[in-house]
Amino acid sequence: MKTTRSRVRFASVAGVAVIGLVLTGCSSGSSGAGSDDAKSGQDSRGPITYVQGKDNSNVVRPLIAKWNKAHSDEKVTFKEQSDQADQQHDDLVQHFQAKDANYDVVDVDVVWTAEFAAKSWLTPLTGDMKIDTSKLLPATVKTATYNDTLYAAPQTSDGALLYYRKDLVKTPPTTWKEMMADCQIAKDKGIGCYAGQFAKYEGLTVNASEAINGSGGSVLSKSGDPDVDTSDAKAGLQNLVDAFKDGNIPAEAITYQEEQGRTAFEAGKLLFLRNWPYVYNLAKTDGSSKVKDTFGIAPIPGADGTGASTLGGHNAAISVYSKHKATAHDFLEFLISNDTQKFFATQGSLAPVVGDLYTDSELTAKLPYLPTLLKSIESAEPRPVTPFYPAVTKAIQDNTYAALKGSKSVDEAMKDMQDALKSATSS
Repeated sequence: MKTTRSRVRFASVAGVAVIGLVLTGCSSGSSGAGSDDAKSGQDSRGPITYVQGKDNSNVVRPLIAKWNKAHSDEKVTFKEQSDQADQQHDDLVQHFQAKDANYDVVDVDVVWTAEFAAKSWLTPLTGDMKIDTSKLLPATVKTATYNDTLYAAPQTSDGALLYYRKDLVKTPPTTWKEMMADCQIAKDKGIGCYAGQFAKYEGLTVNASEAINGSGGSVLSKSGDPDVDTSDAKAGLQNLVDAFKDGNIPAEAITYQEEQGRTAFEAGKLLFLRNWPYVYNLAKTDGSSKVKDTFGIAPIPGADGTGASTLGGHNAAISVYSKHKATAHDFLEFLISNDTQKFFATQGSLAPVVGDLYTDSELTAKLPYLPTLLKSIESAEPRPVTPFYPAVTKAIQDNTYAALKGSKSVDEAMKDMQDALKSATSS
């Protein structure tokens, strides 16, 4: 799924997709390696708590039940957060700042790893804490690495997919222009054409970055400097703005996060949907899904061919404040085991981090999208790896949203985004 147009990639970390050059030189504190907190409890075993966002596909609870059956003295309790990424992040920050020993293993979005590692909140996976990463996709390992040190276990990866109504569109579009032309089909059927994630949250950063990269632009230059005030980058954002103006993206999609888009697509209200692999299983099995037998999957479209997905995914990390790090370490190994990774894929349509599973005949028979997903992950572009990521993503979100709402022109939005990114990355 290589794009037909050369693009500069966002950051050299892989796993979520949108930038290509590292900003790891921007460090706000020690890496945490060698700290007393990180070393304490490394030989200790006992009950631990695992913290993760909402378990929409009922993946976590069965896995923890399996673990607990085999580890009666080292049971895991599941602390379920909300389904909002920003709320999950803030919850983790609050508990880290409070040095809460009850948040033993935490699920972190790949773009949070650098921030949390730089603040000395994550236990380096070195020495006795080391895990075997040889079977994992290299891109996923990079997302768990900060300053050349592994701080988390890649748990699931992610790449964007285009869900489409194959009963209405015989051949999925390969370019943005082709997809916009197909929107006439949606108008004739009285349904919305295309939606992604356009509410003002992390998903907007992902979608904006894909639009910029897919048009040949980039968020950062090869040297790591902000680079959004360019004609190619502007063309990407202009595509989204124009689609909202002419109704090819329905007005209500300005409020969509992942779940709102999935619900609309399953209800038969959309012709195309940009979303993550987890939607596949739900769209096939939800009793309320009206498209379970009529949808297909394709790569997301770009300017001249396949677009550039944002590399997504989550990593599992051990808090430096955990009192039972030996158990926490073994739980990480459990999460990246082949059996667990297969369960993530079959139960939740989550992208495995074990490379061999993408060609596993048993899995591909059940999940025919896996080869397409692997190409999406391999050609994906990661978001910036920086301790200052919250300021970076805010700069992208604020200005993209203003352009979509019409309160700024695309030129104004990109100029302001450029200035805000410079301020964020020079902190």
